[in-house]
Amino acid sequence: MQLSDQVKAFWEQEPCGAGRVKDLAEFTPEWFKRLEAQRYALEPFIHAAAQFTRHHGKTLLEIGVGAGSDHLQWARAGLRCHGVDLTEAAIEATKAHLAVYGFASNLQRANAENLPFADESFDLVYSWGVIHHAAHPEAIVREIRRVLKPGGEFIGMFYKRRSLVAFKLWLRYALGRGRPWRSYADLIWNHMESPGTKAYTICELKQMFGNFTHFSARPVLTPYDTARFPAGINQFFPDQWGWFIVINACK
Repeated sequence: MQLSDQVKAFWEQEPCGAGRVKDLAEFTPEWFKRLEAQRYALEPFIHAAAQFTRHHGKTLLEIGVGAGSDHLQWARAGLRCHGVDLTEAAIEATKAHLAVYGFASNLQRANAENLPFADESFDLVYSWGVIHHAAHPEAIVREIRRVLKPGGEFIGMFYKRRSLVAFKLWLRYALGRGRPWRSYADLIWNHMESPGTKAYTICELKQMFGNFTHFSARPVLTPYDTARFPAGINQFFPDQWGWFIVINACK
């Protein structure tokens, strides 16, 4: 089975984050409300990164819509929304999520390595924690640039290889199993969410986005990094140790 098929099979089981809500019936207003609340409790920095309302009136493409929590914020902010996902599960969940609040979007299942849109179609492309799961992330970045209008913007998040999350994977699956020579890249590929997950340095991402006119990136320390460490010392952990890299790039 090809890597893209393995990734699709993994995420078809449930859209990203959906497994956190087990005590409510799926696709009910209460279920979606809980999903949204939990997402932004864990990752409150999404709002600062996306600045949803600043982009009112723009044409948006979201790559990897998941259960639709972020897509709903874009719709609420008054953007013309389009979204793609590798899985039918995510498309179904996002359509239902938006419908609860009276919104709609042009949603379709597609592999973002070959986006079904014309050149220069979008003012904004957004993808939070998705592209690093793809078989060929570089191909997706090329497609993002192709479908962005001149001066258009990409906002997204990639996993960071040199992070506390990766270190904890090393403790568990490398040192703990008597194989301390295993690399962070190997551990993330084999033990982080879907098969073939990748993580990067900022320098590697800068190179990947090298054909964009502007690129900026900043690491973010997350609850996934600080979990299981004593609460009293978490305040001393720098963002440089964080699992997320937030990116802005302009065509």
